[in-house]
Amino acid sequence: MKGAQKRDLIEIINKSTEDLHQKIDMHRYLMATIVDKKISEKRLNEIINPVFNRIMETIVSEEGIRNAKKYAKEATQRIIS
Repeated sequence: MKGAQKRDLIEIINKSTEDLHQKIDMHRYLMATIVDKKISEKRLNEIINPVFNRIMETIVSEEGIRNAKKYAKEATQRIIS
């Protein structure tokens, strides 16, 4: 492996590690907040949903997200009808 490729790989690993640490810190903060302040479910959803959405966007393809949204919309329409 060439020097530039090794550096690129190391940068990618470092970035992934930083992202993982940020998610762990966020989880720790959320758990401490829940335990210490017993926040409401609505407030918890306001905090967790954006984090969850960002994580899902890194895991699920754009097509998968579109399909899930389409399914949710159709299911909601069936319930309302």
